[in-house]
Amino acid sequence: MSRRYTDAEYRNIKRREREVIGQMLDELKKSKDKRYLFKEKHVVTDLKDMLNYSADEHPDLPLFMQKYKPNQPFREISFRQAREDVNALGTALLDLGLEDRHIGLIGRNSVEWGESYLAIVGGVGVVVPLDRELNENELRQLTIKGEVEAVITVNNKYYEIFKSIKAGGDTMLRYVINADMDEDEDAEAGLISWTKLREKGRHMIWGGDRRYIDAQVVNTDLASIIFTSGTTGVSKGVMLSHRNLMLDTMLVQSMFEARPKDICFSVLPMHHCYECTATFLSCVYSGATVAFSRGLKYIRKDILEVKPTIMLAVPAIIENFHNKIRRNVADKLTEKQMRAFEIMDREASRFKVKLPKKVTKDIEAVFGGRLHTLISGGAPIDGAILDSFCNIGFNAIQGYGLSECSPIVALNPAKRKFMKNASAGHLMPFTECKILDADSNGIGEICFRGPQIMMGYYKDPENTKAVIDEEGWFHTGDVGYLDRDNYVFITGRKKNVIIASNGKNVFPEELESYLLALPLVDECMVWGGELDPNSPFNGIHATVRLNKEELERKLGADYTPEQAEALIDAEVDKINDSMPRFKRIAHVIVREREFDKTTTQKIRRFVEDNKRA
Repeated sequence: MSRRYTDAEYRNIKRREREVIGQMLDELKKSKDKRYLFKEKHVVTDLKDMLNYSADEHPDLPLFMQKYKPNQPFREISFRQAREDVNALGTALLDLGLEDRHIGLIGRNSVEWGESYLAIVGGVGVVVPLDRELNENELRQLTIKGEVEAVITVNNKYYEIFKSIKAGGDTMLRYVINADMDEDEDAEAGLISWTKLREKGRHMIWGGDRRYIDAQVVNTDLASIIFTSGTTGVSKGVMLSHRNLMLDTMLVQSMFEARPKDICFSVLPMHHCYECTATFLSCVYSGATVAFSRGLKYIRKDILEVKPTIMLAVPAIIENFHNKIRRNVADKLTEKQMRAFEIMDREASRFKVKLPKKVTKDIEAVFGGRLHTLISGGAPIDGAILDSFCNIGFNAIQGYGLSECSPIVALNPAKRKFMKNASAGHLMPFTECKILDADSNGIGEICFRGPQIMMGYYKDPENTKAVIDEEGWFHTGDVGYLDRDNYVFITGRKKNVIIASNGKNVFPEELESYLLALPLVDECMVWGGELDPNSPFNGIHATVRLNKEELERKLGADYTPEQAEALIDAEVDKINDSMPRFKRIAHVIVREREFDKTTTQKIRRFVEDNKRA
């Protein structure tokens, strides 16, 4: 990667890249689509160029905020310091002989994770972000599958796991580099301190080593391999180029914009493409700050200290905030006042206006008092919940993406008159969408084509061919439609469809959205099939987890399981009354336990235990 071309050849390659990106941005400026709200963008050609541009333009602004000790405030790391750190680490990684190699990265969201990512892609090799929720055997399989030769761990727990994997001798792993230890454990055996390695690189640069600083990065180069969720036997390595990630980062900000001095609160795992692109890389591009949450149980405390302006989250987190806010409001109001508040909230959504400041100021304070944009992604969310946040005064929007698309292909514009939060979002610039095999309602498989579509699955031409056709269309497996304004609406997943007794398709996601709209329901999974041959409830089932506070409010603290089941049955009967017979839920199973979920908090549909109480 460092010296593949002569200086003249490389200059010509970069000049051409800059011209092409510049032409795209000129087209964006000329676009008549008013939903592209922010059309002025600066040209960068790749992820290395992205960091260098922002470090030159905003050297003293903070790129990172991190709390290193519980009793200390968040510490800021400037763009200038981050670039110096990245150059030092990258230089030392090259000195280990890792040029063009695949380097794993695992651990908590942190400065060390962010700097490692930028160092790897900025002139060393290919970054392979790994899911920190996987067990040792799963991580071993992905290390083999991804041909990982070194791994950077941001936690002693993962360091011990990868020491064991390396010792097993059945992988290509040569180095385990730990960000949580100050000294090498055994440098000759490849057990190295991240901090000491970075300092070594710093001294090499002071001595005149420019291998990394001058490394050649072409935007069609492979930058990252991201493994899809699922068991290691079926997970696929999504190959994303610098161009894929850079353009998705740049173009998503035509719908919402992070600016210098914005603070983006990072709570989702950065190994997921959604958080990596839309929070981390977006801040690198725009000159904004990434503030790392210490984890889910510290969200409220960290928000009050950081006072973020932008936050990305999955529906589960946003719904949790929404439910707590509603309960806090309910606790302060009489029943009559609560009804009045709900009417005001509903009318504010209808006319797309903000509630009075005296109503919203306490709610705004929950988010630190400065939040202006709240983005939901990773799974569908009820648009009414986002509308409620808009009524407070936030730009609350949802988007749609897949790892194979870097990941974002659609996002609602951050201007209320253009929001359609019942949709998954408006198409991104330069992104095409077609609906394959559409029915009479225009519903069919959603396909995309654009500059953010992956290079393919790593060493997996068969699966690549199955999802990217000869014309370059990526087949998502999601089912839905595109409206006349180019907003994408998702109705379900092809593989999740339930075939009703009359042969018609029922998408569980639709029924789940009705259930989740009930304050009584915290989580649910709708599924089809037989409980047993003699059951009177064969057909469509719903396994639900109920909200205990709502149960106590309606039934009293001494409610029985039978009363809870009767209450949810009555609510489901009301939903069924508005549905055609073939879509009706025949049986509700109340579950106390947590569902088995993916690391993005999606319920695993094909785990049999998730169908049980």
